[in-house]
Amino acid sequence: MKPVTILQIALAMTVTVASAEDKRPLNVIFILADDLGIMDISPNNPKTFYETPNLQRLAESGMRFTQAYAACPVCSPTRSSILTGQYPARTRNTDYFHAPNEYLDGIPANYDPAANADQREKLGSHGKRPVWPAPYIGNLAAEHTTLAEALKGHGYATFFAGKWHLGREGSWPEDHGFDVNKGGIDRGGPYGGKKYFSPYGNPKLEDGPEGEHLPDRLASETAKFIADHKDAPFLAYLSFYSVHTPLMGREDLVKKYQERKKKLGATDAAIWGYDAPRKVRQIQEHAVYAAMVEAMDLAVGKVLTALDENGVADRTLVVFFSDNGGLSTSEGWPTSNLPCRAGKGWLYEGGIREPLLVKWPGVTKAGSVCSMPMISTDFYPTLLEACGLPALPEQHLDGISLVPLLKDSSATIQREPLFWHYAHWGNQGGIPGSVIRDGNWKLIDFYWGKQPELYNLATDPGEQKNLAADQPQQVQSLLAKLNAWRKSVDAIPPTKNPDFEGDFEKW
Repeated sequence: MKPVTILQIALAMTVTVASAEDKRPLNVIFILADDLGIMDISPNNPKTFYETPNLQRLAESGMRFTQAYAACPVCSPTRSSILTGQYPARTRNTDYFHAPNEYLDGIPANYDPAANADQREKLGSHGKRPVWPAPYIGNLAAEHTTLAEALKGHGYATFFAGKWHLGREGSWPEDHGFDVNKGGIDRGGPYGGKKYFSPYGNPKLEDGPEGEHLPDRLASETAKFIADHKDAPFLAYLSFYSVHTPLMGREDLVKKYQERKKKLGATDAAIWGYDAPRKVRQIQEHAVYAAMVEAMDLAVGKVLTALDENGVADRTLVVFFSDNGGLSTSEGWPTSNLPCRAGKGWLYEGGIREPLLVKWPGVTKAGSVCSMPMISTDFYPTLLEACGLPALPEQHLDGISLVPLLKDSSATIQREPLFWHYAHWGNQGGIPGSVIRDGNWKLIDFYWGKQPELYNLATDPGEQKNLAADQPQQVQSLLAKLNAWRKSVDAIPPTKNPDFEGDFEKW
């Protein structure tokens, strides 16, 4: 645990204000799904194969964002960005933690895989590719003041349940400002015991009765925390392992969706498309995945009910978000993100555009929709301002407060372009690159022979028409901004592989 400073003790004695009418502090429930695609919930997709009535209820009582982005197309970097308010390129958390053959316990100042056999060996199969992936730091650095620590410093009780995946032991939730940790360890999925069913084999979550379902258990733990802290301000961070692999569902729900799938009668030609180098799912009809989505939604409902039953719903801000796009090109191919292109591990919209629902009682208009682009670094300053707490600009360097939008979805706020830096080969078929979104323009700059791609998301949200050849001046303008940003955050690029045997320009 980090030592409590005199400043933190003083901050803990301050009284926060939820609104002019209610002097009680505002509570925060942050619910984070894992690998859930933007089209996997009914508020975004009324024709979805999956049932999400509780998320529908949340959307109808709050605000839905249509252009919400994760800071990375894979999980750990986005999770880092939420808790730090910084781009993964700045924190060096650019790939999922403990990625095979890439992970380094730090970044040597003289990093040079071509000259260092030990570092080169870590790259494994990547040595057969045109570029070696960039090194990265595989833990959430202790020097950051996390969102949990910031709220704890103002007297908030802090709770974490579910997937952490932000470092080995010593860098778990309790080491970064959370008073309670139920299930948060270094693993990226529920890989111990019977996985999604008890016994869990998780050192931070006691086993329940045989067959207990993990998402329901995490919701029950969250509900208990709410009941125990209803008279004091709290942050409850419910970070589902759902709907990450392994693909496992409750038997009753799987049977329900198997019957529904039969009625669809989709052919292979309708189900599958292709986005080089992978096939891509085009239709939602995976029964096990559907069961996982519904079970997660039921767990969300249990938490929302707990807020009502404990009399704190009227002073609790609720956020629902996902850490990256849905799996559509690999690892079971369980969902489709169409019309968004590709999915998890890719820099196209299917990999980074996420479902986002926010309910702030008395502030967000019921059933409102906001089309202003936002990114996961924005949560930190937004929640501080919503809770009436001072900003920490030296910490949340890359986020802006969305409070004006939560008050009025049509409000205009000034912000810099949005950026992504994923200098890695995605397990799901994605390739190394950096991205800038400036207004409706999106440019993807790849780290090998593949030429940049330019899309106008206003007219082509599915990224089907590459305009780079038609708009060379726009490409150069966006590249200049992207290069300036990469320099400002000291983004580490991949390294060209001098031993690559092939056509670098056409690989």
